[in-house]
Amino acid sequence: MAEAASISPKFLYDALGAHLFTALTFLPEYYPTAVEASILKQHTNEIAAAIGNKPVLIDLGAGDCKKAARLFESIKPSSYVAIDFSIDYLKEALEKLQNQYADIPMYGIGMDFSRTLKLPDSITQAPRTFFYPGSSLGNFLPTDAEALLKQIKREALGGGLLLGVDLMKEEHVLQAAYDDPLKVTAAFNLNILRSVNAIIDSNFDVSDFCHKVVVNHTKERVELYLEALRDTTVAWSGKQRAFKKGEMIHTENSHKYSIVSIQYLLNRAGFQSLKVWTDPRQYFAVIYAL
Repeated sequence: MAEAASISPKFLYDALGAHLFTALTFLPEYYPTAVEASILKQHTNEIAAAIGNKPVLIDLGAGDCKKAARLFESIKPSSYVAIDFSIDYLKEALEKLQNQYADIPMYGIGMDFSRTLKLPDSITQAPRTFFYPGSSLGNFLPTDAEALLKQIKREALGGGLLLGVDLMKEEHVLQAAYDDPLKVTAAFNLNILRSVNAIIDSNFDVSDFCHKVVVNHTKERVELYLEALRDTTVAWSGKQRAFKKGEMIHTENSHKYSIVSIQYLLNRAGFQSLKVWTDPRQYFAVIYAL
């Protein structure tokens, strides 16, 4: 039997994937973006007081930079560093943002921080505030999430982390969020095949696969897959891989947390002082960790 197939979720975020993800955040079923935004808005003053004035703001997985931009008025960053895997999309977003906030020095860094997070020496060597919203931490296995948090703690140079995490909830809410009626999430997931084709010159046919969502209660996570609709063979660089009908390619995990489990994870990574804000339904949490 062939080894179980998987593609790293970082390949979801090519230029098209980044735009598709932005689109799906507007869907009413995809609650994380709206709920997180409401928490950040409701507790703006408390969050700003916790962070302190004029921090060096480091935005991990910045995307269109709009989430971080909503913090600018309250925390007044001394400089803004946007980090993302999709450098072309990031460049476009940063240019627009710099026009709006001409007085804030801005820097864009194309980086796969899922492997190693190390900022260049040119970035201000002062306490830094990392911003990692959208529950993107949930894409990592627990051991990898802890490793990333330890790197953030080191790179913060005495500063902190403003983190958004999704909380575990009823299956029907999760299913609707990750398999919306308009199939935007399906398009986002399927686009990873085009992304891989562009990188390794493979010949995945998107029409040979469909989007599949599994809520794994044991591991407290949502799992995304692409399921083969028929027998097919994919070739690249003199290699090939056959897929049987019904065979799955694992593309993403989205781990969900409890307040207790995320506090434990942050503590293990070296963050000791935590402030936590949630919405009334306990769907999502925003945490400032020092």
